Amino acid sequence: MPLQEGRPVSGAKVLIACEFSGIVRDAFARAGCDSWSCDLLPSEQPGNHIQADVLGVLDQGWDLMIAFPPCTHLAVSGARWFKDKKPQQEMAVTFVRRLWAAPIECIAIENPIGVLSTKFRLPDQIIQPWQFGHGETKATCLWLKNLPKLVPTRVVTGRTARVHREPPGPDRWKNRSRTCSGIADAMARQWTPDQKSGSHDHEKWSRKGSR
Repeated sequence: MPLQEGRPVSGAKVLIACEFSGIVRDAFARAGCDSWSCDLLPSEQPGNHIQADVLGVLDQGWDLMIAFPPCTHLAVSGARWFKDKKPQQEMAVTFVRRLWAAPIECIAIENPIGVLSTKFRLPDQIIQPWQFGHGETKATCLWLKNLPKLVPTRVVTGRTARVHREPPGPDRWKNRSRTCSGIADAMARQWTPDQKSGSHDHEKWSRKGSR
């Protein structure tokens, strides 16, 4: 599926997979990237957005992909139902593997603590919102390919489990899935490809423990 026309931007091509909020997409746009979100849902905010199955656009010359695959059948919060949804869980894991195998040089996959640690591989990093300016807790795993671990930008007090206390309702899953703006900004500042060389400095990052 070809990219839809958006505002002209120069810089690295960044795909934010499985994002409807536009939060991470817009953070990379502010960093000077040609940033696109992709989801089956329309974007909540104006901006470059592909409303489609992301598997159909993985081969369009992206320099970097950050993916937020659905965690419904993967997160430990749903462990009580795992035995009843093994087929759905296997499909979810296969989807993650296909994202990881995309022909994109630099990839980050985000998901809560769950079965990916055993059915895919151990995460490279686990981060918390309170490390990036948000006084709340939500342990988030990152699987990184040719990217460094995120460095905390602003450690704050407060350990409120806001996401877990989200009241029942039709938009509960949406509210739980949105990326904190502080984390989005850190991703954009620390993972934007070197605009001058046209690539990331992999050798430098390997000394920081990326793989």
